[in-house]
This record gives sequence, structure tokens and C-alpha cells, in this order.
Amino acid sequence: MTDIERIIPDSNIKIEKARNIEMIYSDSGMVRVIVKGPEMNRYTHQGESYDEFPAGLVVEFLDNYQRPKSWLEADYALRKDAESKIIVKENVVLYNKRNEKLETDELVWDEIEEELYTNKLVKITQPALGDTSIGFGFRADQEFTRFEIKKRFSGIKNIEEYTKDIK
Repeated sequence: MTDIERIIPDSNIKIEKARNIEMIYSDSGMVRVIVKGPEMNRYTHQGESYDEFPAGLVVEFLDNYQRPKSWLEADYALRKDAESKIIVKENVVLYNKRNEKLETDELVWDEIEEELYTNKLVKITQPALGDTSIGFGFRADQEFTRFEIKKRFSGIKNIEEYTKDIK
């Protein structure tokens, strides 16, 4: 409610509540994204609406064959209808089919640009490469197939790779 009050300070807010929700995003008749959450509150004020997921959500980004390409999970989310953006917070985890994982405290999903970004601390684990990257700032496509870390300040490489020639 604190996030909503920052956006809409007026007390004349209409609230709709839903449980066990599933939102389906499609493009040209193809399902592209599925959003699920245990509860959702829709706040409406002067023609604007905001969807809050106080108990978190799970997002599946699908390919052309309706198979998940990436998954996003968070303990809290706020969707701004007018901006077509979802801000996810608290225990944010993004996975892709390669089992790569992003962990952060806050991430923005821009539905129109189909990208994810943050200026917060991020940790990216890439098991196939034996690599873990840590830094500030992140930008990726929503499938999490391409990404960049704005300010990388440490990288933890696979120790075996560096020590394989040492006896």
C-alpha cells in the first residue's frame, strides 16, 4: 500500500481484489507471456490503474511454440498500466533455458520494449560457463538470452579452469 500511496496520494482510490490470478499476454493470437500470482489488488483513481501483487508473482515468457523461454519470480510486484511496466521487488530471480540465473532486489519489466532492467546490485550465475558475475545495473531482453551488466565490479570464475595446469 505504501508504493500505491506514493503514486496516488488521494484517499479516493477504488480497490478491486482478486485471488489466484492468471494474466495472459498475446500478440497476433499467440500467447507470449503468462503472469500468475496468489493475489492481486487493482487500484483505480481518475482513470489510471495500478495492479499490485503483494504476495508476489511468477512470469513465464513463451516462445512461438508456447514453451517457456525464461521465468521471472518476485515476492512483490506493481504494474503501472499507463506505462506498461511491472516493477518487481524482493527476492527477484530471473531464469532462462540455459539455467542462467539473475538475482537482484528490484527489476523493471518494460512490456512494450520487451526488456528487463535495473540500476541495483545484480548477481548472474552461468553454470555452463562456470561463471558468476556481480555488478550494478543490468539490461536484458525479456527472454534473458542477451544481457549486459552496466558496472561489473567482480567476477568469480571457475577455480578448476585457472588451476588445471597446477599440480
